[in-house]
Amino acid sequence: MKLEDLYRQVIMDHYKNPRNKGLVEADGYQTVHLHNPSCGDDMTIEVKVEGNIIKDVRQAGTGCSICCSSASVMTEELIGKTVAEANKTIQNFYQMIQGNDLTDEEIEELGEAMAYKGVSQFPARIKCATLAWKAAEKALKEADEDEK
Repeated sequence: MKLEDLYRQVIMDHYKNPRNKGLVEADGYQTVHLHNPSCGDDMTIEVKVEGNIIKDVRQAGTGCSICCSSASVMTEELIGKTVAEANKTIQNFYQMIQGNDLTDEEIEELGEAMAYKGVSQFPARIKCATLAWKAAEKALKEADEDEK
């Protein structure tokens, strides 16, 4: 099986069976909603941080398979990390999506998010893949500001 086929399977699995879908709308969650008017993708991300550890990440939205599956993968990759680790993972995801090379360690840290590596070949889809990640990044920043 080719790597591209494996990546396609990961994307379709997360699109058809999204993880951490549905908002909690409870105290302690930072909520960020982002919309991509150029394609109609619409995503809301909730992040719960306790003691600098990401305890929960929820996602809800509508859009293409790249956008919705990327949100699902992102939730799984960020839960359990420290805020600093999560921010590093987010930045590595952006670097990969832009077609930049990553170290073996950075690739390993991305886990299933590596499935979106091929998106760099389709510039119009980069916003689809990064929408949820940008919302999570903003939510983490807000959570960090609330802690201070």
